[in-house]
Amino acid sequence: MTRPPSPTPPRRRRPGTLTEQDRTDWATFARLIATLPGRSLPDLPPDTPLPPPRPSPPAPAIPRLPTPPPPLSVGTQPGGLDNATWNRFRAGKLAPARTLDLHGRTAQRAFQALHAFLHSAHADRLRCVEVITGRGAGEAGGVLRRELPLWLNLPALRPLVLAASHPHAANAGSVRLLLRRPK
Repeated sequence: MTRPPSPTPPRRRRPGTLTEQDRTDWATFARLIATLPGRSLPDLPPDTPLPPPRPSPPAPAIPRLPTPPPPLSVGTQPGGLDNATWNRFRAGKLAPARTLDLHGRTAQRAFQALHAFLHSAHADRLRCVEVITGRGAGEAGGVLRRELPLWLNLPALRPLVLAASHPHAANAGSVRLLLRRPK
């Protein structure tokens, strides 16, 4: 039995030799990349059009940081709170879900307690809380009463609090806080 002749395989180029099309393609591609120091671009054949210039990379985007909320003052309506809610809150008709009494604490311990209290209340999705500082002695009031508005405006606490008001005009030793809703 005889076998039929096998088809002849196509001729292969010898490794290391490039056709003119290969050289043109490589020279065109090389124009798109930066060359290493001390190296030059391969020559293009004279009838080859130059590739279009590579567009410059876009400027890196600068991430926008969220703008900090405006300073909080006790008894003034903040932006972003409707009048009906503000009036109910200011009149003391929103009952506090939790109360923190700072009487008898040093300023440092009172601040630590306030920090933990507000973060806990915010994590528990509470809307209204009350902080009792006491009236303090003298005309200016006690240390805690003077410091509370400053503490509420610190970067660690300000994003949690939407509004602050005294629940009653005659009671300056207590402040109700309307907390922001967690996102």
